[in-house]
Amino acid sequence: MSHSSLPRPSLFSIELRTASWEGLVDWYRDALGLRVLVRVLDDEYALLEAGDTRLAILGRGSPGEASGRWSLGFEVPDVAAARERLVGTSMTVGEPTIHPEGFSELRVVDPDGNRLRLFAWAPGNHP
Repeated sequence: MSHSSLPRPSLFSIELRTASWEGLVDWYRDALGLRVLVRVLDDEYALLEAGDTRLAILGRGSPGEASGRWSLGFEVPDVAAARERLVGTSMTVGEPTIHPEGFSELRVVDPDGNRLRLFAWAPGNHP
């Protein structure tokens, strides 16, 4: 069997570890509107729906520092509406950037310092 005929893996979830589990779960639910699929209080585990993949948030005493090597990219229907939702959570939020590739983008950080990119394609520019 050749490598090209093997089925490709599917990304099931991204895991974030945090010392502030309940607050981070609530932030992703309230600020971004992600739906909580599973919430296990005793284990400090939550699984949130994020489009075709999921975001797992795990409570840990020593989660490590946020990394500048990666960011979570969320495609949203409307960057301006996503910005207003974030402003409503008392976050300091900058203005969106319009890119020549045909999308607008808003860069923010979650309460743990993880970098997020919220973006939306201009009509007719979705790849």
